[in-house]
Amino acid sequence: MTNRLIYLDNAATSFPKPPHVLREMVEMYARIGASPGRGNHDLAAQAGAVVDGARARVARFFGAPDPTRVIFAANASDALNTVIQGLVRPGDHVVATRLDHNSVLRPLHALAERGMITWDLAPFDERGFVDPDAVASLLRPNTRAVVMCHASNVLGTLQPVAEIARRCAERGVPLVVDAAQSAGQVPIDMAALGIAALAFTGHKAIYGPSGIGGLVLMPGLEIETTRFGGTGMDSASLVHSRAYPLRLEVGTLNLVGVIGLSLGIDFVEGIGLETLHEREMGLLARLRDGLAAIPAVILYCASDLAGHLPVLTANVEGVHPQDVGAILDGDFGIAVRVGVHCAPLVHRDLGTIERGAVRFSLGAFNTAAEIDGAIEAMRAIPHPGRP
Repeated sequence: MTNRLIYLDNAATSFPKPPHVLREMVEMYARIGASPGRGNHDLAAQAGAVVDGARARVARFFGAPDPTRVIFAANASDALNTVIQGLVRPGDHVVATRLDHNSVLRPLHALAERGMITWDLAPFDERGFVDPDAVASLLRPNTRAVVMCHASNVLGTLQPVAEIARRCAERGVPLVVDAAQSAGQVPIDMAALGIAALAFTGHKAIYGPSGIGGLVLMPGLEIETTRFGGTGMDSASLVHSRAYPLRLEVGTLNLVGVIGLSLGIDFVEGIGLETLHEREMGLLARLRDGLAAIPAVILYCASDLAGHLPVLTANVEGVHPQDVGAILDGDFGIAVRVGVHCAPLVHRDLGTIERGAVRFSLGAFNTAAEIDGAIEAMRAIPHPGRP
């Protein structure tokens, strides 16, 4: 047993955070921790300037032209609820995919249960990718939007969003992308890719704190307000602001989270997204090859790692994944995620819905020695076929 944690659950939340991000976040919040947009004193103005700067930082990071269309939210799930519920109308049709997280599936399911919308799901192939033609075949005259993940949180497969966006544009349908897994992992240029709206979170590959994320909208896509409250502007009116970003933001912002988000973007861009991704994928290939050499280990959609994020899902034949996770944690100090990963349709199609699977997800601070330790730990797990 090791006394040092090997953390391989970065697809849930990256850990550890860069020390300087945490330090500077707290120091800045200690200096200017007033309510942005809630007062005409200097401290409130400074806080507002920090928020405005962060909006511009996010817009540049995602290739969006208008910082006022950067909407801060609690996380990607919150942002997806905002865009989905503010976009659809009664009688609309929506297309999603069987790779999607419950942050997409549950809002759509709830709207369908209420009789507001109908929806269809595009399948994924044996490699873990959605065919753009499969999405296009599901579009109808009343399709309001295609909503889908940029990358699967179970398989790590990066989806061909540019091709899907092109097919959507041909039919006048906006593409809404869940970038919870890909933001901070790979470059995302919304304008170049044709993405109309993008939901992201700060606590994964952007290396910011939890409780902060957002929604980025391209010009021309209008989202209705679904929550109402204080904005700090035009307070005498009972009508919620129609101007972005206040149109979709309610109440006092998570200022310390916004600061941490901006610093996290600085961290990943300072190293370089390509540099981080190449290093992590090298470690993932090492993990994949090591696990593939263990006869009892079953890997899912990992024969070719091209177009992947550093995420690998596996099982040990004859051993419940909960037990695998408990052994890795208790005996080897290795943190992984077990279960169905809030993506039930992926597991249903993989045949793992009843038990789930074990997910390894890498981050900026993992090492080759840690990967080797994880391989040896998996090799040591008792299973029915082991002598």
